[in-house]
Amino acid sequence: MAASIKRSAQRLGAPMTIAVGAVALRAITGVGLVNYDTLYALAWGGQLSRGQAPAYDVAIAPTPHPLLEILGVVLSPLSAHAISGVTVWLGFLALSGCGWVIYRLGADWFGSAAGALAALIFLTRVPVLSYGVRAYVDLPYLLLVLSALLVESHRRARTGRPAGAPVLALLALAGLLRPEAWAFSCLYWLYAIGWRPHFLHRLHRRGEGEGRRFERPTHARGQLAWLTLLAASGPLVWVLSDLAITGHPLWSLTNTRHTASTLGRVSGIVNVPEYIPRRIGEILRPPVLLGAALGGVLALLWLRRRALLGAAAGVLAVVVFAAFATLGLPINTRYAFLAAAILCIFCGAGALGWLQLRSGDPRRRWWMAGGALVLVALVAYLPSQYRSAHREMDKLARQQSIEGDLVALVKDGAVSLRCGPVGVPNHAPIPLLALYLRTSPRNIVNAQLPSGQIRSGVYIDPASREVEDDYVLDPKDPHVTVSVPPGFTESASNSSWLIFKRCNY
Repeated sequence: MAASIKRSAQRLGAPMTIAVGAVALRAITGVGLVNYDTLYALAWGGQLSRGQAPAYDVAIAPTPHPLLEILGVVLSPLSAHAISGVTVWLGFLALSGCGWVIYRLGADWFGSAAGALAALIFLTRVPVLSYGVRAYVDLPYLLLVLSALLVESHRRARTGRPAGAPVLALLALAGLLRPEAWAFSCLYWLYAIGWRPHFLHRLHRRGEGEGRRFERPTHARGQLAWLTLLAASGPLVWVLSDLAITGHPLWSLTNTRHTASTLGRVSGIVNVPEYIPRRIGEILRPPVLLGAALGGVLALLWLRRRALLGAAAGVLAVVVFAAFATLGLPINTRYAFLAAAILCIFCGAGALGWLQLRSGDPRRRWWMAGGALVLVALVAYLPSQYRSAHREMDKLARQQSIEGDLVALVKDGAVSLRCGPVGVPNHAPIPLLALYLRTSPRNIVNAQLPSGQIRSGVYIDPASREVEDDYVLDPKDPHVTVSVPPGFTESASNSSWLIFKRCNY
C-alpha cells in the first residue's frame, strides 16, 4: 500500500509542481493576455467550428498553427472571455513546464543544483517571460521539444538505445506548432532506425570504453512504418491543412515570407552570422553566456558522456534555426528559445557542475573557482535584470488594460456588426475583435490599408496619443496616419477608445 501511494505521489509530483509554478508565475508577473498570433489561431478555430474556412488571406495575418486552431475548435463552445482565460493559463502552464523540464534535464546531466539554477535562469529571462505571459506558441513548442529530449535522455541512460516512438510523437505535436520540429523529427528518425554519421560512431565507441555499449537498433517492418509515419505526420498534417483551406500546400511558408518582407523583418542567410548570436544574447545576457561557455568547455572535458547529448542538441538547435532563416523566415528572438534553454543548462553546469566530480578530484577546485565567478556575475546582473523585467511587465499591463477597455465596449454592445463592418486604426485589434464578435477577421477592417475605408458600420479610434502609441504590435511596423471616416458620429467612449458609428438604414 505504501509503495503504491509513493508511486502515485511521484506520478503526480510533476503536474502539481508545474501547476504551482504556473500560479506563482502569474502572481509574480501580474500580467496575462493573449497575443496577436494566438488570437488569430483562436478566431480561425472559431470559424472552423462554425463550418467556415479560416480567413488566412487577410493582410498581416500570422502563420497558421494547426494545433492552436484545434485548440480554438475545442474551446469554441465557451465565451470569448473564457477562451482567452483558458489560453492564458495554458500559456503559464507551458512556461512553468519548460522550467520543470529544464530542471530535470540539468539534474540528469549535471546534478540537481545545476538543474535548479538552469530553470531559475530560464524563467527569469525577460524575453521568455514576455512571450510566456502573452501565451505565444513558442513556449508550448519548446515544452514539447524539451520533453522529447528528456525522454531520449532517460532512455539512453537506462538502456543505451533510442526511445523511438515517444520522442517522435512529441516532435510530431511540436511540428504542428513550429516547422523547425520537422527537421528534428527527420534527423531523429534517421538516428532511431540506426543511421549514424562517422563522428557519432566514434563517440559511441568512446562510450563503450566508459562502460556502456551501444546496440544498433533493429525494427520490424511494421515498427519502422510506424516510426516513419510519426516522423512525417507534422509536415503532412500542416501541408494538407494548407491545401484544404487555401488550395496551396505551402501557403504557410510563402505567406510567412511575404509578411516578413512587408514588415521589414530580418531574414536570409546573409544575416545569420550577425543576428542569430544577437538574438541568443538578447535572451541570456552576458553573465549567462559566460557561464554557458565555461560549463560547455568543462563539461565536455571532464563530464563528456553526460554533456554530449545536450551539446549535440544545442548545436542542432542553432543549425536548424539558421537553416529556416535561409528559407526567408524571420530571425525572431523567440525562435532562439531552444538554443537559449540548452545554454541555460550549461550555465548551471558552469556554476555548479563541479559537484559531480569526486571530492578528492583536483579538477574540482578549478571548476569551483570558475563557478564562483559565474555566480558572482549572475548576482551582480540581478538589479539590471529586475529593472528590465519590471519595465516589460508594466508595458504589457498597459496593453492588457487597453485591450480590456476595448472588450468592455464589445460587451456593452457599443461595438457590433449590426451597422456593417468594424474599422480599426491598425491591424493590432483585428483578431481580438474577430474572437469576441465571433466573426471572420475579414469583417474587421484596417484603416491603414488602401481598401480600409468603410462607409458604414463602426469605427474605433484611440482616445489619446498614448493609446495610439502603446497599442501596436511593433513600433517599427509601417504606419499610416488615419482619421475617422466621414459621416460617422461618436456613439460611445471610455478611457482608451472612442467609438464612432454610421448606419445606412
